[in-house]
Amino acid sequence: MKIKIMSKAHVKPTKPILGKKQFQLTTFDLPYLAFYYNQKFLLYKFQNLLDLEEPAFQNDVVEKLKDGLGLVLEDFYQLAGKLAKDEEGVFRVEYDADDGEINGVEFLVADAADVSVDDLTTEDGIAKFKELVPYNAILNLEGLSRPLLAVQVTKLKDGLAMGLAFNHAVLDGTATWHFMSSWAEICGGAKSISTQPFLDRSKAGDTRVKLDLASPKDPNAASNGDDAGDATAEPPQLVERIFRFSDSAIHTIKSRANAVIPSDGSKPFSTFQSLTSHIWRHVTLARGLKPEEITVFTVFADCRRRVDPPLPEEYFGNLIQAIFTGTAAGLLAAHGPEFGASVIQKAIVAHDARAIGTRNEEWEKSPKIFQFKDAGVNCVAVGSSPRFRVYEVDFGWGKPETVRSGSNNRFNGMMYLYQGKAGGISIDVEITLEASVMEKLEKSKEFLLVDEDGKKLSNGNGYVNGNGNGNGFV
Repeated sequence: MKIKIMSKAHVKPTKPILGKKQFQLTTFDLPYLAFYYNQKFLLYKFQNLLDLEEPAFQNDVVEKLKDGLGLVLEDFYQLAGKLAKDEEGVFRVEYDADDGEINGVEFLVADAADVSVDDLTTEDGIAKFKELVPYNAILNLEGLSRPLLAVQVTKLKDGLAMGLAFNHAVLDGTATWHFMSSWAEICGGAKSISTQPFLDRSKAGDTRVKLDLASPKDPNAASNGDDAGDATAEPPQLVERIFRFSDSAIHTIKSRANAVIPSDGSKPFSTFQSLTSHIWRHVTLARGLKPEEITVFTVFADCRRRVDPPLPEEYFGNLIQAIFTGTAAGLLAAHGPEFGASVIQKAIVAHDARAIGTRNEEWEKSPKIFQFKDAGVNCVAVGSSPRFRVYEVDFGWGKPETVRSGSNNRFNGMMYLYQGKAGGISIDVEITLEASVMEKLEKSKEFLLVDEDGKKLSNGNGYVNGNGNGNGFV
């Protein structure tokens, strides 16, 4: 793939933000400093190919995006700032229009005229589009000297690829897609965004946590489940795959999980609990674990409505926390989908305001910067959410053909859930596994919901309404 960088610029808020703005990073933000930038990839197919010819592409596409970005940064100006820390090692995000070291958002324009949209959607792996997304293998801590957001817009033969890298120590998925939808809203002709971000991080906590992160460890240094002390061990070959669960498939999975509700206080299982139990169980089977081996399930859950007092959905920053649970592989294999769903549901329900506060207090007393291995042994970990309306991010040339995560922050067992392009309650599951495990998963008729003849199973009439915990998708 031939990609040529045509230009590089930095975009700042169109109207200068007066005064120096400083926001101390909270206990929800700090653990992600040694993760990589959070990458997203959106692919658009142009109906009018004249938009790809010059000077139309530069004037009507690139400048439109840059102008819209400058306007939306007036509200999301923290993304145009930088990370900083004081003499005690307390981190903050700051923006100062008079600070020459603050460059704004990095904006790259590239050309890949021989590449079509179809070229980038025929395979599930990330190798094809890795060069179309900026800041590969860049740690969030580097936000001390790099922009907090980098955008690469690449002109294709018949469309446009948009790669983005967000500093994950500054914002989570909810805030990311709020920003993206607001940017698209402005590019679509709106005079102002419909929903303002809530920028006061102190409402999520104001404890001063001192960190010494001069030389952060690579979060990939010890792969999930591997012996961190075995420097000679060959890392497993990891591959990516997208499994697209249609409305019918989601109905079937949820119906099966709710066919038998355990008599242990479990409530009807949500879509999330049903689907992730289905995936957790079948990944565990594909791994061929011994019955006594432990497998961990981890979900990075939105805590905006869980904290006391609750914070608005528009809160800008990280307000996620990892919820861990686990069980023996043999128990998952021996029981139906309701068993795993019940384990997941109990962990989610138990993670209330008190549990969140206790976790934060413990972390503040003994800060620990996350590494991927901390997700748990033989884990299945969940990020992103199909609640994010990713296929509604329309800058004026239609909805995206596909939305993916980049190469950063992937490890054995990590999966991202996205709204299905087909709409309804369909869900796309993007998962990374060892190649041998993925091969078994792809051949599992029970996992793929197909019969012996390879036909998709119908969902029947057993769809259960009720989400099991009253807190959105999770």
